Amino acid sequence: MSARDRERDGNGAVGRSRLHVVTGKGGTGKTTVAASLALALASGGGRVLLVEVEGRQGIARLFDCPPLPYEERRVAVAPDGGEVFALAVDAEAALLEYLEMFYGMRRAGHVLTRFGAVDFATTIAPGMRDVLLTGKATEAVRRRTGSDRRRGGRGGSQGPFVYDAVVVDAPPTGRIAQFLSVSAEVAGLARVGPIRNHADKVMETMRSHETSVHFVSVLEEMPAQECLDGIADVRGVGLNVGSVLINMVRDPLFGPRILSAAAEGDLDIDTLARGLKAAMLENPEQKSRQLAVEITEHARRIRVETAIRERLSGIEYPVRELPLISDGIDLAGLYDLAELLREQGMT
Repeated sequence: MSARDRERDGNGAVGRSRLHVVTGKGGTGKTTVAASLALALASGGGRVLLVEVEGRQGIARLFDCPPLPYEERRVAVAPDGGEVFALAVDAEAALLEYLEMFYGMRRAGHVLTRFGAVDFATTIAPGMRDVLLTGKATEAVRRRTGSDRRRGGRGGSQGPFVYDAVVVDAPPTGRIAQFLSVSAEVAGLARVGPIRNHADKVMETMRSHETSVHFVSVLEEMPAQECLDGIADVRGVGLNVGSVLINMVRDPLFGPRILSAAAEGDLDIDTLARGLKAAMLENPEQKSRQLAVEITEHARRIRVETAIRERLSGIEYPVRELPLISDGIDLAGLYDLAELLREQGMT
């Protein structure tokens, strides 16, 4: 059942997130996870917007499409029906849109941007750039069919939501709390008027049950610690944590008994050598010693990963795992990951 259907029949809508913010330390694959989550949420007839805010065009590369403009474009058809649209938010384009939306001065806005209005505004209020970026995502969450976007989504018929869900490929974990809570700073600069109203609406959406912040990590010490620190930061500014997504998980190559012996340095090298000799390999003694080193390193890595997994699983939020796709991520890989997210209850 899509979010639109839940809204119509009144079942399951309370507490169900419609804005999904995905963050993670660089190198953890947060853009891949965000794209997979968008596909998963759109499955079964949903309509989902995937928003990029860092200007890297990572979403376009994943979906093998031209660079995304500041315009909502369909990039994929989801399993069992549904559509994924994508948008690359640009602060300058967002400023022009808001000038038109709130003040009807888009032409004047073009003149202002030629004189560096965005840079000027963000120098005076460092949070302004981020609120322009987050504001676009929250506007898409609130937008309904028939609403007047020139009035900030107000007016017109109150039809169903245009998008069942919005997924934001957000900045890295180290600055996610600041990125999502800058609206408070901007609201403090404007006491009344459209800008203050806009900032209040952004804050209202970000702090509501409609929004969840998901953290992507891998089974390594630094990303895991940054994930835990980010969760504390997000909770500290009054935002809702969704799930922890452990990405690029590799299965152990051996059973628990061999892994335990190898991690302790107790591998039977003579047995390895006999096995290699039986396989008719040259220099079985030398190869057995080399193999023992590799098995030991693998076993100790698995032991470290197990400890990190236990730390991440000890928190109060759902933890889900996605496997390493050794051949690299392509569109087929995104669909596979989306299906795994669905199976683990992310939709």
